[in-house]
Amino acid sequence: MSDALQSLFVLGSSHHQAPLEVRERFALGHEEANSLQQKLFALPNIRECLIVNTCNRLEIYGLATSPEIETAIRDLLCAEHHISRQLFDQHSFWHTNLDALQHALEVSTGLDSQMVGETDILGQMKSAYANAKDAGCTSTVLNRLFEKSFQAAKAARSQTAITRGQVSIGNVAVDLASRIFGKLSNSRVLLLGSGDVAEKTAQSLKSRGVADITVSSRTFENAHKLAHELGGAAIEFSDYEQQLARFDIIICSTAAPQPILTKANLAPALKSRPERPCFLIDLAMPRDISPEAEELDNVYLYNLDDLSAIANENIEQRRAEIDKARDILKRHAWTLWLQLRRRELQARKSPPA
Repeated sequence: MSDALQSLFVLGSSHHQAPLEVRERFALGHEEANSLQQKLFALPNIRECLIVNTCNRLEIYGLATSPEIETAIRDLLCAEHHISRQLFDQHSFWHTNLDALQHALEVSTGLDSQMVGETDILGQMKSAYANAKDAGCTSTVLNRLFEKSFQAAKAARSQTAITRGQVSIGNVAVDLASRIFGKLSNSRVLLLGSGDVAEKTAQSLKSRGVADITVSSRTFENAHKLAHELGGAAIEFSDYEQQLARFDIIICSTAAPQPILTKANLAPALKSRPERPCFLIDLAMPRDISPEAEELDNVYLYNLDDLSAIANENIEQRRAEIDKARDILKRHAWTLWLQLRRRELQARKSPPA
């Protein structure tokens, strides 16, 4: 077996290894992730690298010239982003070789997702791959790995029913809102931020009768565009605190490093609307809403972990299809591993030009 393929790896942390309060410590902004990717690629023993950075996972895929690269990568990540090395080691994983291939395929297919079978992760993997490829950080091995993972994901989805019965965060939010308010036609919704999941959640609420939707974002143009798509209105981000009392459902999905809704700034708004419930949906990572907000009367606070747990309540009913999909991916991973080994061996045998 070639030394190069002995050094194929993925280092990461997701909902499997880390609770929400730890994951938000590891969360990277878009620019931070790009910067880290370039610095990793500049390490002497890194041949290729790629970062997948989503609300529920931070993963570094790479190919090294030595299997001893793990320490250097962990050190760089923790030093660059002021993360405790002990904390990261406690809540992370390291896969190599065939295990790394299998993991990439399961992530692309949604089998490793917090909401098993969801499809958004495939788009996020494709975006991460395109970004790393454009930056010149990938080459033969990671290119083939990711392209094959997309093909394998398509095969697993078409040959099994892993997406059947899969419940979206938007659907869960709508059901919870219906339990809290009954009919939703009179509910007013405030959307803080313009993330994809938040937009889909707002669309789900709209489909169930919500007509009053307001959007606020740090970039007013983004808020205005999304508000137009939702048939709602946009307000300046600097004004949302003064208008909190108007809204029954507040969906948060910003990239703020600290909570933007707290017990302190929600309390005055709730006092002006006694006995009326307030449904808070926190889809951000790090969290946008302080957990202490739930101590307020008539507040119902749900974060990503809460919503995902509800969405996965039917997981046992789908277990057979999930196992079937995993078997399909194992065959794809083994075939890809053999192909990569063959290419590497041929490259080693070929005389230099």
